[in-house]
Amino acid sequence: MATPHISAEPGEIAPLVLMPGDPRRAEKIAHDFLDSATKVSDVRGIACYTGTYEGTPMSVMASGMGLPSLSIYATELYRFFGVQRIVRVGTCGAFLDSVAVRDVIIVSAAHTDSSVVNLLVPGVTVSLAPSPALLRGAMNAADTLTGSTVHVGACLASDHFYLSRPQTIAKLEQLGTLAVEMEAAGLYSVAMLEGREALVVLTVSDHLKGGAEDLTAEQREDCYRSMVKVAAGALLA
Repeated sequence: MATPHISAEPGEIAPLVLMPGDPRRAEKIAHDFLDSATKVSDVRGIACYTGTYEGTPMSVMASGMGLPSLSIYATELYRFFGVQRIVRVGTCGAFLDSVAVRDVIIVSAAHTDSSVVNLLVPGVTVSLAPSPALLRGAMNAADTLTGSTVHVGACLASDHFYLSRPQTIAKLEQLGTLAVEMEAAGLYSVAMLEGREALVVLTVSDHLKGGAEDLTAEQREDCYRSMVKVAAGALLA
């Protein structure tokens, strides 16, 4: 059934979904990684493509930016289109000196300043984490990569892009938080509510401490192959 945000027919979206934030990156992933990719939805400029990856049906659909936007698309995919697994593939800003631009991060936990945690179970701080099977699959896929540095750990999923919070960042760094982005907590909470599986795999596009060459928008679109291979490997695990 079509929804207000997805116009695909039943069966046109695969049970396995790669989810970048940027619609242009979704199109590029579908073109570069899927065989026989076909556009099956295109509402509000957010297209969904379905094809096969290594012979297995797989779809790619963008989420837009931020927890609310991702939560809408992920909920509809899980609830109305039979999607079982979603892996977000996106970019992030690194906190730690040990994490460099172009590195890949597999997000094993999502801290957040969003109210989404308080909405799940009133009075309880719910832990936001990925599917163990997807996490294990991603780590196994990462072991097969050459020439890429992969980290596994916690990231901050923030509602704020431009807010300066040096004390908060310093404390998160002390706790070993690897990086910041804007969607992981939303995906993990929706998957938990819908009883489905989710994982977030990121490419480091910039470093919050500076001193590193940040990626341009064009470089961000191209510097993603290792990330997508890890994510697709997790979906197939």
